[in-house]
Amino acid sequence: FSDPFLNRRRAHDFIQADTRLEAISQERIRERNKAPQERQREICEDFYPCEIYAFRHGYAAAYKHYFGRRRTK
Repeated sequence: FSDPFLNRRRAHDFIQADTRLEAISQERIRERNKAPQERQREICEDFYPCEIYAFRHGYAAAYKHYFGRRRTK
């Protein structure tokens, strides 16, 4: 026979799990919809010369310097 009532300390466990899963899914959505500046910064951070240039001139200038000319239509 199981008790039909939940333990007071565990009463909200299922709610916290749902909100935790929702927060994870919201984070995944935000990762898919990054701002262009954030994408450019990440691309620049992955390329060492660009990152060094960015320390001196900023990430926007560094991205433009290293990747700006590579764009095609």
